[in-house]
Amino acid sequence: MPVLPFFGFLAVFLIVPTVTVIIGAFQDGETGGFTMGNIEALGSSAAIDTLRKSLLLSGSTALLGGVLGAVLAYLIVSLGPRSILRRTTLSIAGVLAQFGGVTLAFAWISLLGFSGLLTVVLRDGIGFDIYGTGWLYGLKGLIVVYTYFQVPLMVIVFTPALEGLRPQLKEAAVNLGATNFQYWRMVGIPLLTPAFLGSVLLLFANAFAAYATAAILVSQGNPIVPLLIRSALTSEVLLGQQNLGFALATEMIVVVAIVMGLYALLLRRTSRWLR
Repeated sequence: MPVLPFFGFLAVFLIVPTVTVIIGAFQDGETGGFTMGNIEALGSSAAIDTLRKSLLLSGSTALLGGVLGAVLAYLIVSLGPRSILRRTTLSIAGVLAQFGGVTLAFAWISLLGFSGLLTVVLRDGIGFDIYGTGWLYGLKGLIVVYTYFQVPLMVIVFTPALEGLRPQLKEAAVNLGATNFQYWRMVGIPLLTPAFLGSVLLLFANAFAAYATAAILVSQGNPIVPLLIRSALTSEVLLGQQNLGFALATEMIVVVAIVMGLYALLLRRTSRWLR
């Protein structure tokens, strides 16, 4: 079967790790027996606060990236299919959407860190301390940095929806006497809303599961779930908490599964109206 390698890849890198994580969430770290203690630990104040901050980070960057990326995607599409600027911008967006992890964190530290380029220029030039109390290394900094790769990702996933908006709809609206504003308010935006919401959900899942950038920027504390999982698996203070890490990972799997399920429903609805 031609698809057999794909199913093998899916089993090795998705199904087996997911099943392993879920089983580990219900195992006792010492005896290996069944326990609900790891799941009950998700109700602790630390775990709930971490989940709340993760949802805040993912939701805020998804909305910011969604709005800014949608506007940029509209401007790109309005350039025309043969525009060199359009092709160049889409290519840059494709690169920046994958520009994350250690490289992105280092770039922002070099720019806005204590001895960063912009920090030094503003401090020596006009006496303005943009570094402040080190906001870059906390939740506020993560929101700014995550938005950096959320915007180009939105451009990539939302541009096809704008391109798929049938020109006959606008022609019909104009023939009926509608203005450009009326067309977008009564036809274009309602049709694109499911695609926009679906793209925002995809951005939410992307930010919720991101780890490497946050791991480099945040050296103290665990403001988001992936960093709390890291502490549970590697910390010398929280010994024997590996199965708590599995429970936290199971929590993330549930959240991402719900988000992607909603994304699939919105995508199906969008395909009815967009070519």
